[in-house]
Order: sequence, then structure tokens, then C-alpha cells
Amino acid sequence: MAQETKRASIVVEGARRVCETDENFVCATLDWWPHDKCNYDQCPWGYSSVINMDLTRPLLTKAIQAFKPLRIRIGGSLQDQVTYDVGNLKTPCRPFQKMNSGLFGFSKGCLHMKRWDELNSFLTATGAVVTFGLNALRGRHKLRGKAWGGAWDHINTQDFINYTVSKGYVIDSWEFGFLVLGIGNELSGSGVGASVSAELYGKDLIVLKDVINKVYKNSRLHKPILVAPGGFYEQQWYTKLLQISGPGVVDVVTHHIYNLGSGNDPALVKKIMDPSYLSQVSKTFKDVNQTIQEHGRWASPWVGESGGAYNSGGRHVSDTFIDSFWYLDQLGMSARHNTKVYCRQTLVGGFYGLLEKGTFVPNPDYYSALLWHRLMGKGVLAVQTDGPPQLRVYAHCSKGRAGVTLLLINLSNQSDFTVSVSNGIKVVLNAESRKKKSLLDTLKRPFSWIGSKASDGYLNREEYHLKPENGELQSKTMILNGKSLKPMATGDIPSLEPVLRGVNSPLNVLPLSMSFIVLPNFDASACS
Repeated sequence: MAQETKRASIVVEGARRVCETDENFVCATLDWWPHDKCNYDQCPWGYSSVINMDLTRPLLTKAIQAFKPLRIRIGGSLQDQVTYDVGNLKTPCRPFQKMNSGLFGFSKGCLHMKRWDELNSFLTATGAVVTFGLNALRGRHKLRGKAWGGAWDHINTQDFINYTVSKGYVIDSWEFGFLVLGIGNELSGSGVGASVSAELYGKDLIVLKDVINKVYKNSRLHKPILVAPGGFYEQQWYTKLLQISGPGVVDVVTHHIYNLGSGNDPALVKKIMDPSYLSQVSKTFKDVNQTIQEHGRWASPWVGESGGAYNSGGRHVSDTFIDSFWYLDQLGMSARHNTKVYCRQTLVGGFYGLLEKGTFVPNPDYYSALLWHRLMGKGVLAVQTDGPPQLRVYAHCSKGRAGVTLLLINLSNQSDFTVSVSNGIKVVLNAESRKKKSLLDTLKRPFSWIGSKASDGYLNREEYHLKPENGELQSKTMILNGKSLKPMATGDIPSLEPVLRGVNSPLNVLPLSMSFIVLPNFDASACS
């Protein structure tokens, strides 16, 4: 198709932060699935789980270390079936086995303390910030359908936390329950594999908070925060949970996002490239935040797990360049709605792993995550554009330095955009015509990239342009500013170098590409 160049104006409101993310907003998960977890006649997990992954591989270690640090959440559908091999167990601690009558098709499993020691040695060496998902089903019994009842037996969890503290292992946060495709891991609401009433769950959270307070009371370790429920958002269930547990119990409210549907959906690519489809999920981010503001202002929203497509992700989609259109858009959109942390399913495992199972070679989304983590700061800024829906724009204060960083996503396969950027001008509504004035009409300061004095010293901006290899959207190789991103022969992650452009030169965004643009002299008082 003939390529056309369009003009677009972007207004970044630099005078105030809309909200802030956590310092370590980007997060990735490690799951529990055994090697024989299969969907659609494909078994994409291999040996990539908490229990069986080879932790000695240099590329795995270096991929995590590159984030300095990466937040890692250990959890997944099977976490509510894990027994911790510590204390006085009344039954043997056995590994997961396939079992038709079991939750998610598996029996209960076991975490041996020798493996927990190995994991902590690995996590310490990589500098990871750790969230660990605890078993919220222990002691309960099945009622009917997916509903479970009975009191939670906290003794095994308490013994496990005690062991963890006695060894001096640093945990940032303990997560309670993750049990069902409807909610809580998905233990909330109408859940995927199991559901527990909000009343029961809320009371059990109070018990767990008490356990954490007691175990850490005389410890020199920082007391971890409490994260829950790790399921799919349902307004009534989440509201009830916050009301029952009350102030100061839950520190973080998590929900899960799989807005692309099933991993074998033939429409996956079409959904990812459709701006109106991508925008639909913004309502969920908005609603979760609103529920917390109204019923639990002491807590913060996280996306505790998100893989785009459920059931292990989409083959030749979740592990290729095209997925970054969805993933980076998710990071930008969720941050704009006050999400503090966004955990990607997974670091390794399934088709949606940031790293390839077995080899640990980074997939394209790994580099997208790393660039976001290095460039986008905590401060989220409001942004407006007169560009078409295919041009998606997000703005943050730059990380660790002055100025603003833009994320520009171009979903159009025909148009490249020449972009002008301004700060702090509001769109004016004309009462007579009821039409918005063009942003171009309202730009009083067309370019605010240059500092007020030449002595500011910034003559250039940094640009990071991402394209797929050979223009193939489902390529597994990402191109940054014309160079293929592949691990070095030493196993090191390649350096992610920007191209420098003069601050007054035109800013161009190519078709079917993503770009991070660092504007060091952008006049944004909210970022000073």
C-alpha cells in the first residue's frame, strides 16, 4: 500500500501528575505448571515452573539482573494446591500429578524447603523484588459447582512464613489466594476453578494479616505488605471484600487481565491491531480504581497477572513482535488509571513468556518491558492528541532525570506521523459550534522541547524506534533503531542504544512501530 505522512499534535500537560506508579511498575510471574500442562494439543511449558526450572542458566540470571531490579510474582492457578514441606504435615508432600478430578486437572503439589532455599539464593543473586502467592484453599472443602466453604487452615502457611523469616529471606509482599477464571487466583467472585465467598475470604485475610504481624514482630526484616485477591474483577465481590477485611488489612488489591480471549482464538492478531478493541479494557482499570477509592482508600491497585490470551497465550502471537502493541498499550493504559504494578504472565513458560522456555532467549516483549522500566518514570502525565485512534500516546516523567518520556504506538499500516509536541495547553470547546477546536489552533507554544536558556546543554533528544525483523509482525526478533536485539555470545543482554536527534528536528513515527521518545528539556513542572 502507498504510505502517507500525516501530521499529529500532542499536548502533554506537564503541570501536574495524574497519578503515580510504583518504582518497580514492570513485574513478571513465575508459575507452578508442570511440564505436562497442555492446551489445544500443545504443551508449551516445558521445565519453566517454580518447581522444575533450571536456575543455573546464566542467560536467565542476566535477563533478570538487567532490570536492576525486576519485580517477580511467584504464583498461578495451582498456588492454592501447594503444600509447603515444613512443620508437622499430616499427609505426605507429593509433586503435582495429572488428575481429572483435580482443580485445573492436577492433584495437590509440594514445595520442598530445599527448593525454596534454591529459589531464594537465585532471587537474591538476581536482585529480584519478590511477591509470593500463598495457598488460600487449604482446609476448605468443595460445596457445589465451583464454590468452596469452610475455614482456611493457616498453620502450614504460618510454618512456611516462619521458615522464610528464620532463613532471612526477603519477601516484598505476600499474596493470598489466586484461584479462579472469574476471580481470587482466581478465588474471588464466580471464579475459574474455585470460588470462596467474599465474607469468608475477607475474614481469612484478617487471620493472615495477624500471622504476618506476629511472625515479623521481632524480626529485623522489613514486614511484607499483604496483596489480595488475585482474581478477575467483580465489583460486588471486591467491594464486599474491602468492607469485611476493613482498613489496614489489605495493602494491595490485585486483579487479572486476559482481555484478548483464548490462546487459540484465530482473531488474536485482529484484536491486537484494533484500537477500539484495545481501549475496551480501560473500563476495568477505571472500575477497579474507583472501587478502591470508594471502599478501601488504604489500598493500591495492581494487575497481579496478565498474559493477554489465556490458556498459555497464543502460539506465534504472544511470543512475537505483534504482542508488544498490546503489551505496551496495556502498560500505558493501566498506569494512566492509577495501577501501581503490572505483572506480566509470565517471565518464562507458556507462549506468553518474556523469555523462551528452555533457552531463556528474550522474546520481543522482554525488550519492550526493559525499555519501559528504564525510561518511564513514576509520574503519569495527561496527554491529548488530534491524531487518529491508530496513534496511541502515553507520557510519563522521565526515569531518574529531568524531562518527559513519550511512548508512541502506531497501529496504522499505511500512515507514518510527523509529530509536534507542546505542553500544558487545554483543548478549548467552542460553545457555539460545540466542536473542539483543532489542537493546532490552540498551541501557543508549539515546541517546548528547548530549555529557556542555551546553557541548558541539551541539544538532542533520545529516540528508541521498535520494528519487527523484515517487517514481519509475527517475527520473534525485534529491531531497535535498525539493529537486531539478540543476546551477546557472553549471554549478556544487548545494550539498548537510542538514536540522538536535534531537539528541533521533526519527530517521525513509522507505520506499525512503537517508539519511546525522551525529551530532556521538556518544560514539565510536575517532573522537576
